[in-house]
Amino acid sequence: MKEGGHSALYITDFRSKVLRIGDWGERALIHHFREGLASHPSNICSIQDLMVVSLELDTRYHERQKEKKPEASKSNSSSSIHKKKNFHSQKQEEPHSSLLNKDFKLKGSENERRIKEGFCTYCGGKHSLEPCVKRPQNKVTQLSGSFPSQGKA
Repeated sequence: MKEGGHSALYITDFRSKVLRIGDWGERALIHHFREGLASHPSNICSIQDLMVVSLELDTRYHERQKEKKPEASKSNSSSSIHKKKNFHSQKQEEPHSSLLNKDFKLKGSENERRIKEGFCTYCGGKHSLEPCVKRPQNKVTQLSGSFPSQGKA
């Protein structure tokens, strides 16, 4: 069982496996049950007691995690609101429409800048125009080039 997992599920799974394989004896069952636990409670003599202790520990662990969550969610929610505000303000400051002409093509100066700096003139990525996978013409040629041609053996 992974740390943070639920003991009840582990116990149910363990019991179903015991039913399938048969009884190996108390010591063998305890040994195999402990191997699947994140921590190993000691000085427990019966498999039933070991299961009860693991359930209690698991319950305490998950209660503690629930206590921690409200603190974490408060700080996360305020930071996510701040990020959303920044995202919208950046969009308004840098509209992409200023890079395009009325035909929705790159303006000459932006086109030249991208070529000069080695960026794709279609998507703005760090590659030239020819290998651009976002470019519609390249999508068709890539697909047709990936299939073997017909008529050749």
